[in-house]
Amino acid sequence: MRIGLFAVGRLKAGPEKDLAGRYLDRFAKAGSAVGLELARVVEVNESRAGNAETRKREEAAQLEKALADGSLLVLLDERGKAIDSEGFASLISTFRDSGKRDLMIAIGGADGLDPALHARADAILCLGKMTWPHQLVRILIAEQLYRAVTILSGHPYHRA
Repeated sequence: MRIGLFAVGRLKAGPEKDLAGRYLDRFAKAGSAVGLELARVVEVNESRAGNAETRKREEAAQLEKALADGSLLVLLDERGKAIDSEGFASLISTFRDSGKRDLMIAIGGADGLDPALHARADAILCLGKMTWPHQLVRILIAEQLYRAVTILSGHPYHRA
């Protein structure tokens, strides 16, 4: 299964980009052993529309363009379901075993994600009750993808 990341906002050169890249590289190298690969990271600029609803709609249109036909969609949203790392690995495994070829994980902009995306999503997850800056969310989900691969492969990285 090919897994992609979609992010509203771009990571500038610096420690956040380096750390996210390090975990995505680890995921890419270890994922093939369990049938997962890093497809791509899609970054789009935040909409400059005058109101939040229009911004969310425009950003959603960018996500729709980036989705492969029949792709699964996981949204990261502060009102989503909180699961632990083993639950995330299980979800990824279930998606992989469902026969779908592509999965996109989406990080919304400052205004959140368009309601139409919520209706279309296969899962809506949160990374905790706190609100996180976009740069940290990118690092957190990159690490969790790598952790999921280690859990699925029995690697000792995850020591729960």
